[in-house]
Amino acid sequence: MLLAVSLGLLAAFLFAASASLQQHGAQVANDSLAPPPQTGGRLRSALAPLPALARRLVRSRIWLAGWVINLLGFLTQGAALHFGSVALVQPLLVTQLLFALPLATAWSRRRPSRLAWSSALAITGGVAVFLAVRGAAPVEGDPNREHIILAGISAVALVALLVLASTGRRPLVQATLLAVAAGLCFAMSAVLMKLTAADLVDRGVAATAGDWVGYALAVSTLTGLLLGQWAFATGSLAAAVAAMTITNPIASYLVGVLAFHVTPPTSPGALAAVAGAGALISAGVFGLSHSSIVRPASDPKPAATRAPDPITQDG
Repeated sequence: MLLAVSLGLLAAFLFAASASLQQHGAQVANDSLAPPPQTGGRLRSALAPLPALARRLVRSRIWLAGWVINLLGFLTQGAALHFGSVALVQPLLVTQLLFALPLATAWSRRRPSRLAWSSALAITGGVAVFLAVRGAAPVEGDPNREHIILAGISAVALVALLVLASTGRRPLVQATLLAVAAGLCFAMSAVLMKLTAADLVDRGVAATAGDWVGYALAVSTLTGLLLGQWAFATGSLAAAVAAMTITNPIASYLVGVLAFHVTPPTSPGALAAVAGAGALISAGVFGLSHSSIVRPASDPKPAATRAPDPITQDG
C-alpha cells in the first residue's frame, strides 16, 4: 500500500508540473494568435483557433517538456495502479491541486488567497482521513472482467446521456455536464490502465496488443480529453474543473470496489471516513478551482484558445 500511495502522489506531482509548463507555453503561443473571426456557430467560432494554436504548441520547447512530463505521469500512474487498487490510487490524484498551488504562485508571482489555503487544507485533510482510517481505502483485488465490461457499458450510456442533456443548456450547465462526462471517462481509463499494466507485466507486449483493454483505454482517454476541452470551451472553467476533478475519484472509487475482488468498507467508522474524506476533498476542489491563484487571468479571447489550467490535467 505504501508503494502505491507514493507512486500515486508522485503521479499527481508530475501531472501538476506538466500542466504548469504546458499552461505557460500555451499562454505564450496564445498571446501571439490573431483574434479569430466571429463566423458560424458559437462552438465553431470557439474552436476555430485550435489548429493554429496546436501548430505553435508543438514548436514550443517548454510545452513539449510539459508533454514529456505528462507522459511520465501516466506511466507513474500506471505503476501505482499495478501495485494498488483503483479505489486507492485515483482519489490521491486530486492532490495535484495542492502541487499546482505553489507552481501557479511561482509563475504568476501572486500570493495564495485565504480561499486557496483553506481549500488546500481541506483536500489534505480529506486525503489524510481516507488513508489513515483502516478499511476506508480498499486494498488490492483481482479484476472481474464481467463487472468491468458492465461498468464500461454503464459509463458509455451515462456519458451519452450527459452529452445529450447538455445540448441547448446555459453555458454553465453545459460545461458542468460535459465535465462530469469527461470525469467518468477518466475513471474508466484508470480501470483499463490497471488491466493494461497487469497484461504488460504478466503476459507481455504481444498478449497486451491482442487484448481489447488497451484499445478501450485509448478510446476512453481520448474521449475524456475531447469532452474536457469541450467543457472548457463552452462555459465556466472553474465549474468544469470542479465537476471533472470530483467526478473522477468518486466514480473510480465505486468502480474500483464493484469491479475488483476487494473488500469494501462496511464498518461504521470506515463508512464515515469515506463520507467525510469525500466531503472534505469535494469542498477543497470546489474552493480551489474558484481561487484566482490557480485560474488563468481574465482573457478577452474565446475560452477555447485559453491556456490549459494547472488544475485541469486528470489521469
